[in-house]
Amino acid sequence: MDASVGVRDRVEADVDLDHRMRRIFAANAQPLYYFLLRLTRGQHQLAEDLLQETMLRAWSRLAELPADEATVRRWLFIVARNLSIDVARARAVRPAEVYGVDVSWAHAPDDAFDVLLDRFALADVLRKLTPEHRAVLVELYYGDVSVAEAASRIGVPEGTVRSRSFYALRAARSVIGDSGELAA
Repeated sequence: MDASVGVRDRVEADVDLDHRMRRIFAANAQPLYYFLLRLTRGQHQLAEDLLQETMLRAWSRLAELPADEATVRRWLFIVARNLSIDVARARAVRPAEVYGVDVSWAHAPDDAFDVLLDRFALADVLRKLTPEHRAVLVELYYGDVSVAEAASRIGVPEGTVRSRSFYALRAARSVIGDSGELAA
């Protein structure tokens, strides 16, 4: 008989705690949710999550909470406030999460070191070309002029500029080879 009395007392105590938690939730959930909504700056999902965590903490300490409803409400609001501060601090430490944003259109900045290496490689390639080929490439690509303007600056016919340009690029490609010294 003694064992059945102990079990019955525990069941009754659990039922009493369950009813008490339901009363606490009914009396405090809505004002607590609006309080959390203000603290989270209108983030409904976060406010609901914090409300649930607050009530979970109340449930885990239900036997320790005082009987006074006003004291329990103050305790709930303090717990909710502390939880929202913890969440805000945790989010401040992490970088902002970005989902579904297409950044493929953005041009990746060139690495200054790679640009410098390309310039040295290009200077090396130009040094290995004949002076005629180098002069044509410098006029066409660095001077950004037309074939006719390059021909008049160098003092050769336009056909010669075209021919030298073709052979100069071919010679430059053979100097570079498949090693890919220069970036595209």
